[in-house]
Amino acid sequence: MKITDVKPYPVWVGQRNQCLVKIETDEGIYGWGESGMSYRELAVAGAVRHYREWLIGRDPMQRGALWQEMYRSQYFEGGRVLLGAQSAIDIALYDIAGKALGVPVYQLLGGKQRDYVPVFATVWSSGEKLIEEVKFLIAHGWKVIRTIATHPHSDDPLLFEPRESIPHTANNIIKLREAVGSEPVIGVEYHHRLNVAEAASFCQRLPSGAIDFLEEPIRDETPGAYEALRRMVTVPFALGEEFSSKWAFLPYIERGLTDLVRLDICNVGGFTEAMKVAGWAEAHYMDLMPHNPLGPVCTAASVHLAAAVPNFSWLEVFANPLHDGTGHYDETIFPVQLRLDGPRFPVPTAPGLGVEVNEEYIQRQEFKYAEPPRLRKRDGSITNW
Repeated sequence: MKITDVKPYPVWVGQRNQCLVKIETDEGIYGWGESGMSYRELAVAGAVRHYREWLIGRDPMQRGALWQEMYRSQYFEGGRVLLGAQSAIDIALYDIAGKALGVPVYQLLGGKQRDYVPVFATVWSSGEKLIEEVKFLIAHGWKVIRTIATHPHSDDPLLFEPRESIPHTANNIIKLREAVGSEPVIGVEYHHRLNVAEAASFCQRLPSGAIDFLEEPIRDETPGAYEALRRMVTVPFALGEEFSSKWAFLPYIERGLTDLVRLDICNVGGFTEAMKVAGWAEAHYMDLMPHNPLGPVCTAASVHLAAAVPNFSWLEVFANPLHDGTGHYDETIFPVQLRLDGPRFPVPTAPGLGVEVNEEYIQRQEFKYAEPPRLRKRDGSITNW
């Protein structure tokens, strides 16, 4: 079997751009992958086209060797754009291998270790609405809920003043925990919006046990910053959604700077690299809590990974009873996709990923230029989104 084409599709799908990649072979077997490099999909598509020039004619079953060749085939190895391209290609190659052998992808990773993959819901509200929505989810069987740091002045969606957010979010969490009790797992996502002192201040305002994890409180380029924060607080951290390759994870795992590994299979390098990170994490008694903000291809890849590793907690999923509860996109675009069964994904049994994409539909779509919000502090300076 030989690769005959590698097709990147950076197109508007549903409510956002996605960079989907299809790999075709001379035996009629094809695979789908997806890149996690949101808002820079054209850059990833360009990298995929570079790889396409020499991937054509190669054996798609040689996934590990092709990963190494993609990584080492340029002098400037790695980086988020190149690894976003490698991730999509690697996932598509695993889809092909599973279909060629007639087995689900997790069978290529050692077989399943669980019958279903538990997921967590995200709630964006604050105040009484936050409590109301979390109680609604709990009543529908959801046991793990992530909340989002909020700002008291919601009339300006582009304003984010960290020092104003800290007491507001802390008060929300204290009231939420009082309302729902100690059993539900509650986390807070700060999306890199704080510095070390601000993150410490936030944690120190919370009673012990108020939250079970704090996600991405500060930026992650400097592991030493998390070492400083770790000395000041005891809250478990959930980090890693932006990391591209095992080398980015290395200091965070080896130095104990994270507790829940927020690996993104569409950023880290696909299955080939994700399994290595999972092994490191297992050796340090850390569970994966994968980042999964994209579409059904990313979701399916994440479910197969979660099924195959022993050290797994919960998978991020957008769909929940507060939304439609079924998935990211409709069947017009993704006629075959994994479906939630309450707060869990049953482990699929179909060969490959178990996802199909309506290629004719996405061929008719175009890329729509889009940017994330540009958040500013009150003095006009830029802060993190």
